Amino acid sequence: MLLELQNVHVHYNKIAALQGVSIQVEEGDFITLIGSNGAGKSTTLRAISGLEKPSSGEISFRDQAIHHLTPDRILKLGIAQVPEGRRIFKDLTVEENLQLGAFTRSDKVAVRRDLDAVFGHFPRLLERRNQLGRTLSGGEQQMLSIGRALMSDPTLLLLDEPSLGLAPIVVEEIAKILCDINGKGVAIVLVEQNADLALELARHGYVLETGSIALQGDADSLARNEHVKTAYLGI
Repeated sequence: MLLELQNVHVHYNKIAALQGVSIQVEEGDFITLIGSNGAGKSTTLRAISGLEKPSSGEISFRDQAIHHLTPDRILKLGIAQVPEGRRIFKDLTVEENLQLGAFTRSDKVAVRRDLDAVFGHFPRLLERRNQLGRTLSGGEQQMLSIGRALMSDPTLLLLDEPSLGLAPIVVEEIAKILCDINGKGVAIVLVEQNADLALELARHGYVLETGSIALQGDADSLARNEHVKTAYLGI
């Protein structure tokens, strides 16, 4: 098992954000977390990456407990997060942003190889490699945020609302790139308000409601579920 959450609880002061969440991610898997705003999706990602500490429960990565580790140590193990809102360094160039994604790595040859691979995924970033981040469009900033995470050479990529605020044609482009990344063996956990898109891309899904998992199953089954269709797919 690549990643496993077992009965994870997270509290903000006395307010329960996650209540007994259990999730499994296999090597090379592609899963999605769907649910309404405030359901606990982003908190789940933040708990995995070490930005929020569980009040109880366990998170393990390749059978090693990680819920007590700092975010930098979790990153070094192979878990990278693409945060909601992109959060690039707007006063640095595209290439400088990408190089910062590899700050934990020392193999310069491998870093150069991965930089070329990111430019292969995102040709527009190659065209704009010397531009400041602030000059990029919203879609290009999202591509840069994903590319920066890939520069850490992750085994598991966590994505928080990558389609938010983007034009449909850009969303389609990013969706294709995510499939290509997953096809190269990188496991993905996708948090996405666009449930149609999420269930189309993922193989397995979890539906979070008020901090708990209400439903889970393969993505096709969830897409046919009457509750999911009514509550999240607008059918």
